[in-house]
Amino acid sequence: MTKPFDRTQDGLYFADLVSKRYASSEELIEESFKQIEQQNPILNAVISTRKEAALKEARSRKFAGLPFGGVPILLKGLGQNLEGEPATSGARILKDVKAKRTAHFVTDLENAGFIPIGHTNIPEFGFTNITNPELYGPARNPWSKDRTPGGSSGGAAAAVASNMTPVAGASDGGGSIRIPASFTGLVGLKPTRGRTAVGPGSGRGWQGASISFALTKSVRDTAALLDAVQVVQPQAAFQTPLFETGYCSVLNAPFTRPLKIAVNLTAPSQHPISEEAIKAVKAAATWFESKGHQVFEATPEIDTLSLMKSYYAMNAGETAAVFEGLEQSFGTSFSLTDMELMTWTLLQAGKKLPAATYARALAEWDSAAESYHYFHQEYDILLEPATADVAPKVDRTYWSDSLKRQMEHTQDHSSDEAQQIVWDMFTQSWDITPFTQHANLTGQPAISLPTHLTSEGLPLGIQLTAPKGQEHLLLQIGQQMELDGQFI
Repeated sequence: MTKPFDRTQDGLYFADLVSKRYASSEELIEESFKQIEQQNPILNAVISTRKEAALKEARSRKFAGLPFGGVPILLKGLGQNLEGEPATSGARILKDVKAKRTAHFVTDLENAGFIPIGHTNIPEFGFTNITNPELYGPARNPWSKDRTPGGSSGGAAAAVASNMTPVAGASDGGGSIRIPASFTGLVGLKPTRGRTAVGPGSGRGWQGASISFALTKSVRDTAALLDAVQVVQPQAAFQTPLFETGYCSVLNAPFTRPLKIAVNLTAPSQHPISEEAIKAVKAAATWFESKGHQVFEATPEIDTLSLMKSYYAMNAGETAAVFEGLEQSFGTSFSLTDMELMTWTLLQAGKKLPAATYARALAEWDSAAESYHYFHQEYDILLEPATADVAPKVDRTYWSDSLKRQMEHTQDHSSDEAQQIVWDMFTQSWDITPFTQHANLTGQPAISLPTHLTSEGLPLGIQLTAPKGQEHLLLQIGQQMELDGQFI
């Protein structure tokens, strides 16, 4: 299949056109809306727009010296709030909510020169690795319209891969940047915990598992954007020291020694991995060896099943906390008819979750982070599939009728039984994307790189994970692969 986008026409390319006055910011915005009008009726990537406000900003703002001056961007419809614009989180109970404040991360995007033109589609509260909210309907993949672009940043991925904007805001709490990147042929970096801004009004996302960044077409865009938005927030729960050297400045630097690359082809979920995903990783390993690096079969010693149970416990507990606040704000209690079945299940499981279980869950994350630290004393990079297979069909079924009945009555079960229902609820989707969650729980940076095209003509990414604070290593590798013709 023909790639739906030109990787060279990235954000920096368009910023250069504006800087040299070959094009105006208004013209770029008009072209974005032309693409949205043509493609969004099919892809359902964009859920709200602000054309007139964006054009007004394009006419009034000064872009000199800004890396992405005058470039339009779409924001994720979850957490990337812009004052006065819809802030629904993909949820029916929030369908009429407008943002009272602009997110700090969005302000950082604006300070880099971007002009927000709207928000992208997301699953309700970002809970799934596909994007199919009841409020907006499913987003679709530009590579194959009957497939999902992934989630939870699925609308963002579909928008970039269809040329609506060259960059789109995204966030990653369990793979929500890297999964869509793998499914749509994009570059998807999840930065180190604490690298980008949080708030206002919150000091962490999902206890540090979730972080905001973006989906891009090129490694150089990713590097330039990370240079622009990296921050140390004293008020936030987590801080990572600034990379003072600058990501763009080291992007093309040679490695001072051969890297030690650990390769893992065993899914942490114990589900099978597709032959295409195996091919993608093996091809990348061969490329590493051709560049003089050392490749070994190795993986950290982690009890992933236990770790994932701790992740789902966090999901449930955080959902209960969110809804406690929502019920106070709305002055009412909510029922199953007010939300999607997955949200209801997590809410009811969270209400029953003992505080000790929640505390042990976070302690298990810390233990996993320690294990990865020692692993990276031996190996520079961990190479794995980004996803176990290509993007699933939009109409794929994940729950049996029997499981749905259990989910509907989660409140009638004990805490342990409720957590088992949550586990069963996620099982069929986790088997597609079993490799991404570790980096969220340990806080490490990880990236999906678009190196493989399957025999069906569908993209499939590889994932590289580095020690905390070493995004530059991932970007250097990605740049070398891109320049060496390894990207699809």
